[in-house]
Amino acid sequence: MIPTALWLLAIQGAIGAFDTLYYHEWRARLPARGSVAAAELRLHAARDFLYAVIFGTLPWVSWEGLWAATLVAILIAEVVLTMADFVTETTVRRSLGDVYAGERVTHAVMGIIYGAMIANLLPLLWEWWSLPTALVVMPADAPAALRWSLTVMAAGVFISGVRDLYAAVGGRQGGWPWR
Repeated sequence: MIPTALWLLAIQGAIGAFDTLYYHEWRARLPARGSVAAAELRLHAARDFLYAVIFGTLPWVSWEGLWAATLVAILIAEVVLTMADFVTETTVRRSLGDVYAGERVTHAVMGIIYGAMIANLLPLLWEWWSLPTALVVMPADAPAALRWSLTVMAAGVFISGVRDLYAAVGGRQGGWPWR
């Protein structure tokens, strides 16, 4: 179960990195849009920080007992933030003519993969729920390269979240390299 969920998470991370670098950074140049894009960037930052926890812990940590409920809350919060982002994007991207068609497709694919990842994770979450409450360091039964790739993705998505948050609050040079 967990290896399939981790592979799906890795695919999600790769597509998400493409979405961020190509659509958010290159095409829309969101960090340079200042207050116009601040709401979308804040949502992206919040989602990035949740993904950093998901990518960084699932390959290495068992969320047992009440911690399983905490992980479920994180997974649900990501879904809620994603839905809010879909609504916010339409307002923020009006000056660009709307969200790019390919970006909509990318978002749909990521939503499907995220749902499949959660579906594969549910039996393990149920198992963890029945255990005494603890966060247990226990590497997942998955290839080391996959576990470490997800760890690198956790760092990358965290850095992306810091960048988005910095740009959203109007930090000096927050739109770099865009004008």
